[in-house]
Amino acid sequence: MATLDERARVHRLLQRTGFGSTGPTGSADDAAGEGWDRALDRVLDTADDPGAPPPPDLGPLPERGKADDEAADGARQVYRRAVREQREELTVWWLDRMAATERPWIEKRTLLWHDHWATSVQKVKSGRAMLAQNQTLRSLGAGEFRTLARAMVQDPALMLWLDASGNTAEAPNENLARELMELFVLGVGHYEEDDVRQAAAALTGWSVDRRGDGEWKARFRPQRHADGAQTVLGTRTDFTATSLVDHLVAQPACPRHVASRLWARLVSAENGPSDDSLDRIAAAGDLTAVVRAILTDPAFADPANVLVKQPVEYVVGTLRALGIRPARLEGKARGQLLRTLGGLGQTPFAPPSVGGWPHGAAWLTTAAARVRIGFAQQAVRQGNLDAVRSAPEKERPGELARLLGVPAWSERTGAVLADAAGEPERVAAIALTAPEYLVQP
Repeated sequence: MATLDERARVHRLLQRTGFGSTGPTGSADDAAGEGWDRALDRVLDTADDPGAPPPPDLGPLPERGKADDEAADGARQVYRRAVREQREELTVWWLDRMAATERPWIEKRTLLWHDHWATSVQKVKSGRAMLAQNQTLRSLGAGEFRTLARAMVQDPALMLWLDASGNTAEAPNENLARELMELFVLGVGHYEEDDVRQAAAALTGWSVDRRGDGEWKARFRPQRHADGAQTVLGTRTDFTATSLVDHLVAQPACPRHVASRLWARLVSAENGPSDDSLDRIAAAGDLTAVVRAILTDPAFADPANVLVKQPVEYVVGTLRALGIRPARLEGKARGQLLRTLGGLGQTPFAPPSVGGWPHGAAWLTTAAARVRIGFAQQAVRQGNLDAVRSAPEKERPGELARLLGVPAWSERTGAVLADAAGEPERVAAIALTAPEYLVQP
């Protein structure tokens, strides 16, 4: 197997665990100077970033009005407008945090878990509930998977998203139980339909309390819970939501499923781990140890294992490289940024389904290419191109490679950039849409 040298491995590390070629110690060159082991330790340090923008104070939503009350039409319009405003404020805040953080892995990790426990504000319709979930993913995403899964099975936003609020003994809803097994914890093929039905019964009695100041809370109502024991994956007992999660997480399929999902985001969406690698990674321990095992696997240093950037990675990497802060954008510029993500198909807090977003070449469509061109032209007008402008014309392609974290331009791309190098904005816009920038090398 071919392997990257240490400098290239560090460069890949910062790309895969962040949004470009900068990390906790600055540039890829700075990190490479410290060596691989030190760079890895710094990236995976679980300390918070005290300088990251704090979460917004969204406030409670107004009353939505009753559907059968014609006089309440105005109230419903006010409610819908408030939901849209919360969604925009929340999205801009997280983009700003990703663009500003000095510890990119924290936000990248949160984005990966958002994709894993995919929940959409379009159905939840509460910015505060989505923010609370985001904070849970951020605070628990580096520790024990069991702790994270326990919190998520009682997360109000996820419960609303999967119709688990109001899950009663008389009408058990199987959505949360099914996705808990199929997507979140075990993976396809490791449970039977009867396990889903029995797990759904174990989760009855839980609902979301949406009264009061807007802080939604999961609430257990014993009178709505199915009495008696359930049999799930061969074990019969009177499960609680917590003991059900513990039982599922204890299955041998769980650590292998979680490791495989993380592998696809950090190493390759096409080339899975070998059986030996998967066994080693699954046995590593907590989630930080699992990620460390993935990043130190020989396949991580295989030059063939490139990843296509997801739209959020592409957009945030550009914002970081050009010094653009989403929170400082106003009016038309802010709207253009949000429309870019919508046009590319990945807006934070709005995954298309409980399965999350696609990966790999699915992002490289003709329609997406047109959106990227428009975004690149906008970004170079808004961003800081001083380093490109001050460089001699013949050195501008190289300066853009350094700025954008591209190891090297192909001969074809280099020729195109050289032809445009006399115009700083134009050459920068071309670089932002070049194939070498659309992948994580």
